[in-house]
Amino acid sequence: MKRLYLFLVFALTLGASLAQAQNVQLHYDFGRRLYPGKQPERPNLTTTVEMFRPDSWGNTFFFVDMNYRSEGVTMAYWEVARDIKLWKAPVALHLEYNGGLSNSFSFGNAYLAGLNYIYNNRDFSGGFTLAAMYKHLARQARPHSYQLTGVWYRHFAGGLLSFSGFADLWGDRHYVTGRNITVFLAEPQLWLNLNKLPGVSPKFNLSIGTEVELSTNFSVLDETIINPTLGLKWTF
Repeated sequence: MKRLYLFLVFALTLGASLAQAQNVQLHYDFGRRLYPGKQPERPNLTTTVEMFRPDSWGNTFFFVDMNYRSEGVTMAYWEVARDIKLWKAPVALHLEYNGGLSNSFSFGNAYLAGLNYIYNNRDFSGGFTLAAMYKHLARQARPHSYQLTGVWYRHFAGGLLSFSGFADLWGDRHYVTGRNITVFLAEPQLWLNLNKLPGVSPKFNLSIGTEVELSTNFSVLDETIINPTLGLKWTF
């Protein structure tokens, strides 16, 4: 799981209720079963906590992922981002930090800065953002890099279904060889929002769905990997 900005522009543009800006997700990961020899350490479960808060000067977003195996929590990872927007143009200054640790190593700190373009359609049933950033890989012999990030959302079937997610493309260094690599990571999600079903309370904010992690050159895997999940999400 990673950041999803599920309510990014919708909340910022409409001044929407902050009650729609936080969620907790629980995902059961099928990656170990699909690639038993390549991903033996894939987590059984992952929880994700996301928070988005707009204000007069832009917005702040963060998420925290925690991976679980039978022995307990084995990894924690977080990202925090700040968009600064003091003008009417649909472009914001974007600042971001990425980092985390596992029970055997720490992730290298990454600091990002760039511009974020924001778009919503007229009825706010869909939209996207596109960020182009400089990326500083701390404590690397070659720390200067880049990252492109696209985020999208689309609500359809009267809000019963939501399709959202992100895609990242960035330059990094191979964990083993140290050579320059290009990493691609995308995590599209599809959710069935139960509070849109007939007879269900609109306050019952539980969604059932799936996430599919698509990655190339991610972590120590020098190939394209597809990891689906089965997920639950509660939106506050």
